[in-house]
Amino acid sequence: MNDNCPVIERGVVGVSGNKIAFVGESIPENTTASRVIDCSGGILMPGLVNTHAHTAMCIMRGYADDYTLQDWLFKKVFPAEERLDERAIVAGARLGFAEMFRTGTTSVSDMYFYQPSVARLAVECGMRASLSNAVIALDADSYNPDNDRAICETYKLIENWHNAADGLIRADVSIHAEYTSAPKIWRFVEDIAKKNDIVMHTHVSETQKDHLECKAKYGLTPVQVMHREGMFTVKTLAAHCVWVEEADMQILSDCGVSVAHNPVSNLKLASGIADINALLDYGVNISLGTDGCCSNNSHDMFEELKLSALLAKYRSGDASTLPAYQALKFATVNGAKAQGRENLGMLKEGYCADMILLDSEALSLVPSYDVISSVVYGANGRDVVLTMINGRIVYDHGVFPTIDIEYAKSEVNDYAKHIVLSVE
Repeated sequence: MNDNCPVIERGVVGVSGNKIAFVGESIPENTTASRVIDCSGGILMPGLVNTHAHTAMCIMRGYADDYTLQDWLFKKVFPAEERLDERAIVAGARLGFAEMFRTGTTSVSDMYFYQPSVARLAVECGMRASLSNAVIALDADSYNPDNDRAICETYKLIENWHNAADGLIRADVSIHAEYTSAPKIWRFVEDIAKKNDIVMHTHVSETQKDHLECKAKYGLTPVQVMHREGMFTVKTLAAHCVWVEEADMQILSDCGVSVAHNPVSNLKLASGIADINALLDYGVNISLGTDGCCSNNSHDMFEELKLSALLAKYRSGDASTLPAYQALKFATVNGAKAQGRENLGMLKEGYCADMILLDSEALSLVPSYDVISSVVYGANGRDVVLTMINGRIVYDHGVFPTIDIEYAKSEVNDYAKHIVLSVE
C-alpha cells in the first residue's frame, strides 16, 4: 500500500517484535531469523481495518433479519440487549474476533457493552481493538452520567486499557446517535474525548427517517446540529452517513471527520447507499466497516471492499470510478487514519506487524493479471490462510493459536443464544 511501490512481485518482509523490520525484494545481509514463513504462491498484504463493528452482536446473527432499522432496533435488538450479561458479550466478542482473524481483519473499532472485559479478551487473543461503549439516553432530562454504565465503563477503559499491550488496545468514547440522546449529553462525552485525546465514534444519518426527524426537531441535519454543539472539535469517526447532504459533507471535510462506510449492512436494512463519490470529492477520509452481524450477517471485510467499489461505480454510471487500489485504501491506510493509528495499514518498515496471507491459488484468484484487482474483486475471507497482528500469528491455515474455537462456538450456542431467545 505504498503509493510509490504498491506491489512487490517477489518480496520479503521481516518482523522484529511487533514491528516490521524491513520490506524489499531480498533479505538484507547478515539477517538472522528465528522462523521463516514460506509464502510462495501467496499474496501478503496489510491486515484489514474494520472501523465500525458491534463485534459481540454475532450472538444475534440471523436473529432479526428482514426488519426495517427502526423495528430492528426497538422491537428486536434493544429488548435483547437489555438481557445480555457480561458472559454473553465476552462469548460473542470471542467468536467475532475469531471470525475476523479467519477473514483477514487485524484491527477493529468496536462499539458495544462490557468493554473492559472485551479489552482483556482482545489482549489475550491478540486482536487490535479501539473500544467504546455507546451512550444511549432516551430520557435526556433525567440523565445522570454518574449512573450511566456506558460512562462508567468508558472511564475504566481509559484508566486501565488505553494504549495497553503496546498500543494494541485503544479507548474511544461513543454517542450512539443523535436520535438516542441529546446535546447536553454529547457535550459531556465530547469533553471526555478532548481531555483524553481519544476518538469519538458515533452513528450519523443512517436512515432517511432519522435524518428527516432530526431536521424536523432542530431545523438542522444530524451533522449540522452535532457541529453546532461542538462535537467535531475532537477526532471523530462517523458511521454510515448515508443521507448526509452537501453542506454536511463540507462540515465533515472541514472538521477532519472520518466516515465508516457500511455498504452491506446499509443495503440489508434498506437504509440506502452512501454517496461515497461525493464525500471523496469533498476530501473526506473514507474507511469501511461491517456493522454488527445482526445486520450483515458477516465480519468479512472483503465483502465490504468489493461492494464499496461496485456501488461507487453504479452511482456514478462510470466503471472507472473508484479503481481497485483506491478502494483497497479504504480497508487499510484510510481505516488506520480513522482509528488514529498512523503506523498501521501498510507493509512498511517501522509499522505495526499486522498482515495477512491470501492463497493466490484460490479458484476465484486464478488467473491473476493484476494482484490488486484480484484482491478487491475476486478475493473473499475464505482465501485468507494466515493472519498476524502485532507480530503474533492469530490464524494459521485453519488453526486459531490464541482461541479455543470449539469453546468459542459452544459458548455462543449453549449460553448466549438462549439469552437472546428468552426475549421472545
